[in-house]
Amino acid sequence: MKGRIGNMISRVEEMLLEKRGGDGFWRGYLSSSAISTSVSLFALAMKDPGKYSPLISNAASWLKTTMKEDGTWGDSPESPSNMTATLLSYTALKYCGKVPRETETYLIGRFGSLSEDDIIKGVLDCYGKDLTFSVPILSMCALCGTVSSWDKIPAFPYELAALPQKLFRFLQLPVVSYAIPALIAVGILRGKMGKKTPMSSFRTIFIPKCLKVMTRMQPSDGGFLEAAPLTGFVLMCMCASGLGNHPVAQKAASFLSSTVRSDGSWPIDSDLSTWVSTLSIKALGDTISNKEEMADGLKGRAIKKIHPFTNADPGGWGWTDLSGSVPDADDTPGALIALHMLSGGKYSPEAEGGVRWLLGLQNYDGGIPTFCKGWTRLPFDSSSPDLTAHTLMAISLWKDSLPEALREKCTKAERRMLSWLKKNQAADGSWSPLWFGCQDDPDGRNPVYGTSLVIDYMATYCRKAKAVSPETDEMLRRGRAFLVKSQNSDGGWGGNISLPSMVTTTSKAMCALSHEGATFRNALIGGLTFLEGRLSEGRMEEAEPIGLYFAKLWYSESMYNLTFSLDALKKTRKALIQDTVI
Repeated sequence: MKGRIGNMISRVEEMLLEKRGGDGFWRGYLSSSAISTSVSLFALAMKDPGKYSPLISNAASWLKTTMKEDGTWGDSPESPSNMTATLLSYTALKYCGKVPRETETYLIGRFGSLSEDDIIKGVLDCYGKDLTFSVPILSMCALCGTVSSWDKIPAFPYELAALPQKLFRFLQLPVVSYAIPALIAVGILRGKMGKKTPMSSFRTIFIPKCLKVMTRMQPSDGGFLEAAPLTGFVLMCMCASGLGNHPVAQKAASFLSSTVRSDGSWPIDSDLSTWVSTLSIKALGDTISNKEEMADGLKGRAIKKIHPFTNADPGGWGWTDLSGSVPDADDTPGALIALHMLSGGKYSPEAEGGVRWLLGLQNYDGGIPTFCKGWTRLPFDSSSPDLTAHTLMAISLWKDSLPEALREKCTKAERRMLSWLKKNQAADGSWSPLWFGCQDDPDGRNPVYGTSLVIDYMATYCRKAKAVSPETDEMLRRGRAFLVKSQNSDGGWGGNISLPSMVTTTSKAMCALSHEGATFRNALIGGLTFLEGRLSEGRMEEAEPIGLYFAKLWYSESMYNLTFSLDALKKTRKALIQDTVI
């Protein structure tokens, strides 16, 4: 087995290094998205159907080609069919005069009929009180004629965006923190198209200031969050509002036209370069070359000024080096951990800045949210177990090299994070992550992934900080028990108990259990057997959509399988090195 696991590591390392770019970093490859493609198609058609005719035609062809036999679409080609991807694709193709009859049959079955009342009710019921995605979807349907009554679509209070940005978290907005551009653009259009009230004229006074807010938020390349759906919704609504020649709309159209793929599709986001690079760095470990150069490059990707999109302080990292990226609480600890490995823990202003940024983000409940502190009304702004544990680990690695006053703040923040994690551990010992899920789970949850991350990060924290206590020990014990219970007979893990095994979730579970290798020897060897089978079958890079974006939009990333499995193989080998079977 020792030779076999060594061979596996060598093969996966080779596959990973082949994907490395000339600058030493990785770009990765996100799956194409039916949602991104349908929204981008229609947005460009609203902007200039003649100028963008080839892109529109190619996008429609891609949608037709990727349509399933029953006339439906999933978020990515590997994803199961869902209402959102199907409705948006149907609406885009309806504009093109290519309505698939099979799709109408599916939507009738999904909504009860194709009446606007049933469509509106179905979309709003799907997303509940979070209107971030449901109202833009319905606005696109209204612009295309799938829905005819604007008054039945909820209004967005776009005028609130004219208030100071620091007040946003107190306003109980109907959208999440990263959707302010949609709040403005969709809200202006809904106000124009809906029934007029005595307040309508007063509200329009705020449009110029709101447009200035959106202009300030827009990155240099024009893509809000580097995301085609958000950018497309903004563009189509501005065009329909008579603002198609506004600089924001012009730049949004430029972004969409420059990010289309050769097959006519768009991915959910441009790329996750910083994220997949830090995953690669951590997976390769000591074998990575040019550590000092890589460390300097990673430091250079830290955000050095207040970010115009979220008003975030300097110091954090986003998911890519492209201009639409925003600092967040997964990429920042990921970058800090990779930087610690590359530099041997040598102090740097960027490391201190990253720690300070994470401390400033901590919610009042003690947990860590994604982008903005205090936006706890909607799920995707709430504290998250995986982000909290990731932050806990990153801070513990750097704490000893920081100024004394900052170390004291770290210690207090760590206690609050541990307390939050304890309160939010489920009765079965699991934690569910925020931005990763499982398509096979009826609720889309992925407690195996979330629990694995929390255990891996927390165990590293406990070892580094020498902070094992009865409470942390009990949390770890219960989490590991959940993982052991979740393992399948083929040796792998799915996203939840009894779900099909995947490379991604298997790898993360192995990383978590490797901290107590002797105790979980059989489970780890089972995981190795599963990964070995996937590698020998040539399925190691098979797409596994586990990522979630916006309101649960699935995507796969080609780098996840390789970085996750390499990390798992190395940690497992190290954990069982004393065992004669390894």
